[in-house]
Amino acid sequence: MKLLELIKANAKKHSKKIVLPEGTEPRTLKATEIILKEGLAEIILLGNPEEIKAKAAELNVNVDAAIMIDPLTDANRDKYADMMVEIRKKKGLPKEEALNLLNDPLYFAPMMIKAGDADGEIAGAINATGDVLKPAFQFVKTMPGVSVVSGAFMMFLNDNSFGHDGILVFADCAVMPDPNEQQLAEIAVTTAATAKAIVGMEPKVAMLSFSTKGSAKHDAVTKVANATKIAQEMAPEVLIDGEMQLDAAIIPEVGQLKAPESKVAGQANVLVFPSLEAGNIGYKLVQRLAKAEAVGPVLQGMAAPINDLSRGCSVEDIVNMVAITANQAAALL
Repeated sequence: MKLLELIKANAKKHSKKIVLPEGTEPRTLKATEIILKEGLAEIILLGNPEEIKAKAAELNVNVDAAIMIDPLTDANRDKYADMMVEIRKKKGLPKEEALNLLNDPLYFAPMMIKAGDADGEIAGAINATGDVLKPAFQFVKTMPGVSVVSGAFMMFLNDNSFGHDGILVFADCAVMPDPNEQQLAEIAVTTAATAKAIVGMEPKVAMLSFSTKGSAKHDAVTKVANATKIAQEMAPEVLIDGEMQLDAAIIPEVGQLKAPESKVAGQANVLVFPSLEAGNIGYKLVQRLAKAEAVGPVLQGMAAPINDLSRGCSVEDIVNMVAITANQAAALL
């Protein structure tokens, strides 16, 4: 796939440090060998180095070029614990408890990022989404001006007449069940940034609804219309429009008919769904019925890139997500 090749090429330029907390997990080790061989990123594996090396030898993979750090013995534990106490001082986190939390690689990894010792994190091959995200929410937190984390999917279509040469970005498909107006606006702005950072497209964001420009009246329509206004104020440099129906967003003839003055209608390459229910159903419909490839979810809105893997992920999925995370980290500079 050409875009993934571009994503990987861009990742190689920046040589970002990506920490993988699941350091002895077989798919993670196999992916690490590929990532190091291709030069996509510097990899930090968390776990006992001897155990990591033994598992790698058992799998017949070479990860010698990876940085291996044991959260139980690392010299930075005290520094990270002090940072945790400071970040959570309103909650009264004792240092002893912070040190205990650092025994868990899923806490150690975000603190590496917070301290500037790593640029991004990938986890989830053997851990639940909630376990991956909780430490990130507590210690890395969201980027300035953003209160919500969301999940975007890059949809690679077989028909390149849609979106950006056949690529559409969908959100939110993974995190926020029922965003309010402000949250929906933030999802639109962060998804536009994701589309630009990872796909390299100039985003044209459609705020989806069952109404186009007031063709229907309902509280759900009002929410999307108001969210559109908020998003436009948050990012006036980005083309964001709505509310609009899906066909008005992606079919030029329909867009011209229903929203003739819109610079987005009929040309949208970023689709923001009004709820997680709609977004999740939407991406799976396109994936299954249109035989599109769905890459994601890419988590967005965090102050640093931290991405969650499916526990059914493949080695290739991990390699691709590391490249994507490296691109996200580069875009934050």
